[in-house]
Amino acid sequence: MKQTSQKFILCCCIAGVLGFAGCAKENQAIQPKNSASQSTNSNEQPAMAEANVFAMDTFMKIVAYGEQAEQAVQVAQQEIQRLDALLSTGKIESEIGQINQNAGGHCSQDTAYLLQRSLQLYQDTQGAFNIMLYPLMEAWGFVNGEYNVPSQETLDQLLPLTEIAQLQYDAENNQLQFMKQGMKIDFGGIAKGYTSARIMEIFENFDVASGVVNLGGNVQVKGKKPDGTDWKIGIQNPQKPEEYLGVLEISDQAVITSGGYERFFEQDGQQYHHILNPATGKTARSGLSSVTIVSPDGTLADGLSTSLFVMGKEAAEQYWRNHSQEFQAILVTDDGAIYVTEGIENCFEPEQKEIHIIKQ
Repeated sequence: MKQTSQKFILCCCIAGVLGFAGCAKENQAIQPKNSASQSTNSNEQPAMAEANVFAMDTFMKIVAYGEQAEQAVQVAQQEIQRLDALLSTGKIESEIGQINQNAGGHCSQDTAYLLQRSLQLYQDTQGAFNIMLYPLMEAWGFVNGEYNVPSQETLDQLLPLTEIAQLQYDAENNQLQFMKQGMKIDFGGIAKGYTSARIMEIFENFDVASGVVNLGGNVQVKGKKPDGTDWKIGIQNPQKPEEYLGVLEISDQAVITSGGYERFFEQDGQQYHHILNPATGKTARSGLSSVTIVSPDGTLADGLSTSLFVMGKEAAEQYWRNHSQEFQAILVTDDGAIYVTEGIENCFEPEQKEIHIIKQ
């Protein structure tokens, strides 16, 4: 991952009805609610605080500007650790670990929220987003690193454990129950986006008008940079991960990318990556090598980056046309072609000259 903090180019490598006016490169700077928290002298920078955190199996960075930046960063760190302890599938003592071990249980407010968002995404994407794939991820070795290509017989045995219909949720009492032994829930496809969204709320509470979180490549920004310009987010090239595909200039958005280059292994000359097709239990081969989602809703962006990857280009384009007020996207096909939705056409500066614009 490339990261040049001095130039505020952040690499995105993983990675209500609101518009995308924040993409305009000449927008004025967003001022804090308390005018005293940012000097009117353009030569004077507001107070800055930053922290590096390791959680959710990745390195994270938090940067905030404002009079209460230090407090905001401290609370953000605490929130990351709290959510990691709550949502980690790999920790038996976590709430999700206990639910999986006991085939159900009581859901906290965070878990209930993520469950409801996940079930809605499952419905909206016609099953492309599925939080019940953990038994399959275990079989493939993506959980413990002991990679293996499961037999079709094994997949046939595990696929019934991923059926959302076998998950019963009592929203009134926040009770979850699995109807088949061996079912497991995993919020890995949405938890980091939810975490970045929570940090944006913390920034808001502490009057932080300018800030950024990079959760292992899942990037979300608050406002603009202190100098009034947009944040620059580098999008990783799936064909050459050490290079940029291009740079997005944004404010008040999350930028999250999913791609098969992130985690994969090779066996018998064939490459297998960690993004599974819920319908088959196998590596998703949709013709896309990466999908980047841009949205003010970090939770949505995280869930959709995987979902649209599974769907493939044509279905992903149509999904965007039906939800274009909620997010924008950059799709990269296996042959390296770049497709950008028209809402961020003027915000994206590609390394290569030719891009295709997806229109309504």
